[in-house]
Amino acid sequence: MDHASEEKSQTHIVLAIDVPVTNTETICESEIHIQSSLSSFVAKFHAGYFRISLSLSSQALLWKILIEPIQDAHALRRLFLLIPSTAFILLWSLALFTLITLSFLYVLKCVLHFKMVKGEFLNHVGVNYLFVPWICCLFLLESSPLLHPKTLYYQILWWVFVAPILVLDVKIYGQWFTKGKRFLSTVANPTSQLSVIGNLVGAQVAARMGWRESAICMFSLGISHYLVLFVTLYQRLPGNNNLPPMLRPVFFLFFAAPSMASLAWNSICGKFDTASKMLFFLSLFLFMSLVSRPLLFKKSMKKFSVAWWAYSFPLTALALASSEYALEVEGLMAHAIMLVLSTLSVLVSLLLIVFTALHTTITLPVAPKLDVTPKSNCEAA
Repeated sequence: MDHASEEKSQTHIVLAIDVPVTNTETICESEIHIQSSLSSFVAKFHAGYFRISLSLSSQALLWKILIEPIQDAHALRRLFLLIPSTAFILLWSLALFTLITLSFLYVLKCVLHFKMVKGEFLNHVGVNYLFVPWICCLFLLESSPLLHPKTLYYQILWWVFVAPILVLDVKIYGQWFTKGKRFLSTVANPTSQLSVIGNLVGAQVAARMGWRESAICMFSLGISHYLVLFVTLYQRLPGNNNLPPMLRPVFFLFFAAPSMASLAWNSICGKFDTASKMLFFLSLFLFMSLVSRPLLFKKSMKKFSVAWWAYSFPLTALALASSEYALEVEGLMAHAIMLVLSTLSVLVSLLLIVFTALHTTITLPVAPKLDVTPKSNCEAA
């Protein structure tokens, strides 16, 4: 009897130990599965997704300018006053939320896949998109419904957002200068204009704060390298060797840079003078040159991709320049151009939001089911 009872107690002890071991192993497998799924999801994320926040933040600035009440405004401009201010606040909040979300994912990628981020930094296309988050921050700062340009917080934030742009300038422009024409002709591509746009947006915001010298400094950095880059890209545009067909929408950046230059110079001088008009007409000509060649974008339009968002920001930049031009000229044709470009910019952005919502699927990591059934030692092994 004693021997039998001893065997039963031993059996009971073995089963009690088996159950928590099985649960622990299953929970560990669950955590590993979730971590691997999250890691693979983050690995697919790249800096090119910041095109979305760039489009939304520039749209927020456009809406802010269009709904501002202007004394003796033209009848065509008064049409935009029908847009409620609540719509602008919602758009600005959406742009801010999108930027925060994308930034969080990219920071997560820096932690989990630092080598991939380093490779993107060394890539001649990927490095240019590292300017975009800071450009978005400057757009959101300029269109902010909460901060005034003369406040201390506004000025501190300008320095915080401009400092990374200057660091990237030293890296990129330094390579162009030290390695010469052959290097530039090899790595130059339409996305290289994002570095120029970063300087021009920084100059525009500085001018609105009243920091004229800082604005001129940023403008000179941007416009001087734009001239070099424009000539280089203009000469090799027909080749189209450095970009795959899916990335051809970035050719719209050709007219985004002169549009932002006209806006920056307008902010520095306080009026849309001859130089600003010349830059605006250049951007308008480049826009017409691209839209008259739809076959250039035929392959990129066969399947939706995040590269489609490259259409939106340049159109918004051109619409912003046209709105300032219309204020200066005050003619029917100028306001008609502004109305067409602004409407086109808003429609393209709305369509891209719809297409992105329809074609984007987020697969969340699913943990395996917990198996709490007691197993023998052999089954557990």
